[in-house]
Amino acid sequence: MSEHVLEEVISRQDQDHPRRRHKHQLDETLILTELDPAKVVDHLDGDDGALELMTCGSVRETCPKCGEAHLQLILRQRQVRLAHLYCCECQSCFDAHYKNGVSALTI
Repeated sequence: MSEHVLEEVISRQDQDHPRRRHKHQLDETLILTELDPAKVVDHLDGDDGALELMTCGSVRETCPKCGEAHLQLILRQRQVRLAHLYCCECQSCFDAHYKNGVSALTI
């Protein structure tokens, strides 16, 4: 399992409009920890059927492992044990939390 630290990037548009800009705090640094997919999603052994999961859309972070795609947010569902970020390209799962340990995926 690996951990990846993502720094906050302030867009040019946010720099031009100070009211939209959030103060950058060290606690806002996002840390992605790779998860074992077998521990995140229940899939019956020997079941050859396709696993259908509902995503809640893409997030701005790209996959730190393959760097190809934006990660998808998957919340808890019938076969999903815990909310996580998922890369459709390399099929990796990630937990997201801040430096202070608070989960970034709680609602």
